[in-house]
Amino acid sequence: MASTPTPTPASPGAAHGPDDAAHTGQQHPIGLYLKIWLLLFVLSTLSYMVDYVGFTGYLRWTLILLLMVMKAGLIVAVFMHMAWERMALICAILVPPLCLLILVWLMAEEAHYTFLTRGIFFH
Repeated sequence: MASTPTPTPASPGAAHGPDDAAHTGQQHPIGLYLKIWLLLFVLSTLSYMVDYVGFTGYLRWTLILLLMVMKAGLIVAVFMHMAWERMALICAILVPPLCLLILVWLMAEEAHYTFLTRGIFFH
């Protein structure tokens, strides 16, 4: 009884020659870009509608910032191809700005506390 050897898996780039590496890449369907463009158009329209309807105060700014973050996320994910990158690269790009935002928020909270404390003690 002769056993047949199992083939060893080839390395990812073994099937291609050295010159083929420069010509390979992902080709995303144009329909995806058109759908994202349409969604960005709808989100921009909603952003303008916030002012047109007449929302005021925190609701207005919350809606504007939420729509802005959604549009920025779509642009980064699809048009900058971040959705198809490795998680390490995504974290390397997104974590530092998020840390800076948290630090700015903490400084703003401390400034607000200091302002209120000065109002109480130096009235």
